Amino acid sequence: MEGLIGKKIGMTSIFDPNGKKVACTVIEAGPCVVTQVKTQERDGYSAIQMAFGEVKQKHTNAAITGHCAKANTTAKKEFFEFKNPDEAEASAAIGDTFDVNIFEIGQYVDVIGKSKGKGFQGVVKRHGFAGVGEATHGQHNRLRAPGSIGACSFPARVFKGMRMAGRTGGDRVMAVNLEVLRIIPEKHLLVVKGCIPGHNGSIVYVER
Repeated sequence: MEGLIGKKIGMTSIFDPNGKKVACTVIEAGPCVVTQVKTQERDGYSAIQMAFGEVKQKHTNAAITGHCAKANTTAKKEFFEFKNPDEAEASAAIGDTFDVNIFEIGQYVDVIGKSKGKGFQGVVKRHGFAGVGEATHGQHNRLRAPGSIGACSFPARVFKGMRMAGRTGGDRVMAVNLEVLRIIPEKHLLVVKGCIPGHNGSIVYVER
């Protein structure tokens, strides 16, 4: 298997064998059901589609219900494809269930999530501009201003990609090489070192 779909529970800290306090994140990973197996011959690539999270029948549609019924499971909330360089059907079949036991303590995983939305932000927060600090040169409202954004009469326009104020956050972010510190199979919990993107309760994808 290549990974699991999960839900971010929150951050905490634990002590390692040397007595050092380590910040970590708790993830409810799985159980996930295999709802589709894609092959190179039929789909052009090999992948395993997994589903996670229960959803009420009234909150879904016939397409999702029928798709999950092929895997002999109820309708699910979240779907994700874990691409496999080898033939996917060699390691999983439709209807198989996977949980945190596919991980091992000490291995490193990548976690994909959606970063927290911060709304409309200026260039200091969005791009890390320094502003003018305390040297305002007599101006009272230029501490966090972006400064000049364009050229003169030529080319008389602002170049595409110019770093300016705008909507911040809500982007797909991957946190790489996070060490698995603890596994609690009875509660489907995975404890990884460091922080991961997203707010508490958000959906994340854990890849190994």
